[in-house]
Amino acid sequence: MIVCICRAVSDRQIRAVVSQGARSISEVRAELGTGECCGKCSRQVRELIDQHASANRASCGASDCACA
Repeated sequence: MIVCICRAVSDRQIRAVVSQGARSISEVRAELGTGECCGKCSRQVRELIDQHASANRASCGASDCACA
């Protein structure tokens, strides 16, 4: 699904960048250009980042884990 219409960036591309280490909207923006034009995608980008962080914490099992 396209998340950023301005840059034609999909949720898969965002998930890939996040799984490679991007932890903030600005880091995703630096890689993919999301949020630079109109900014309407920023909320959904943040949600995808948060989903990844939650999944990492759940799989790790430690609340104070450095991988989260």
